[in-house]
Amino acid sequence: MRVAIRLTPRARADRIDGIAASADGGFVLKVAVTAPPAENRANDALIAVLAKAWRLPRRDISIVGGAKSRDKTVRIAGEPRGLLQHLAAALAQLPAA
Repeated sequence: MRVAIRLTPRARADRIDGIAASADGGFVLKVAVTAPPAENRANDALIAVLAKAWRLPRRDISIVGGAKSRDKTVRIAGEPRGLLQHLAAALAQLPAA
């Protein structure tokens, strides 16, 4: 499963801010991390935030697109139907941004 992310580095706190419309008409998950974008720190922090929020092992989450951009594509490994149900429940609790 792939999820579109809009990452904000150097934020006040590590958090998932919600779901927002993207420029291409789709949706992105807005995530903020305190880590700076240098030396892959923000990417590592993103994976940690998602793993903690979604209660998934870090090894199951990887960045497959946009490693040097704020707009990223994250791949989540696992059985798609189970992941979809699990993530839908977690995402339903987020505010629309």
